Formats: sequence, C-alpha cells, structure tokens
Amino acid sequence: EVQLVESGGGLVHSGGSLRLSCAASGFIFSLTVMSWVRQAPGKGLEWVSTISSYDHITTYTDSVKGRFTISRDNAKNTLYLQMNSLKPEDTAVYYCARGGRTNWTLVSGQGTQVTVSS
Repeated sequence: EVQLVESGGGLVHSGGSLRLSCAASGFIFSLTVMSWVRQAPGKGLEWVSTISSYDHITTYTDSVKGRFTISRDNAKNTLYLQMNSLKPEDTAVYYCARGGRTNWTLVSGQGTQVTVSS
C-alpha cells in the first residue's frame, strides 16, 4: 500500500521557520519525482515545489523561491520542506505528492497544517 505521511506543521509567527517531513512507503521512493503541494483555507490545491529522483534538481513556485528548500533522503524514504521567513499567506495544509509540477498525485494522507500569524 502506498503511503505518504506528513508531519512537522504547527503555528509560528511571521518570519519564523518550520521543517516539514514526509515519510514514504509502498513504492520505490528513490526512483520517484516528489513534490509538495498546499491548500490554503477556501482555496484549491497549489503546487509548491518539486525535486527530481536521482539528481535532486529542484523547482519552486515563485512565491516561495528563496524562502523554501525541498530536499530528500532516499536512504530514509523521506521528503523534506524547510520553510524560512514564513508569511501569513503561507498558511495552508501541506501535502507531499508523487510526481512533478504538472502531474503530481496525492495519496490519501491528512497533510500537515501550517499556520503563520502576523
């Protein structure tokens, strides 16, 4: 069974930092392009960042460039998202997903809530 379990969210003040983790199982993580997506209150899902499987090439949506860093540990089957200089508009439920910017798919995970207060 494919599973993606997100953790690391919380409540922080504007300018703060959080590190999200996503534990993957049930598929060959090291061969899979992975992404983070988010859903802000009352809005649809938004792609945030992608990392390639082998050479760890990263891409980001413009609003998080320079503030967020996606990474992965293939030995631990874990995906990360380091979020710095957080802003209230980053408030959302964050999900990890299989696939890249245009073809990501969610697994039935709960995501992790990130709330940034002003």
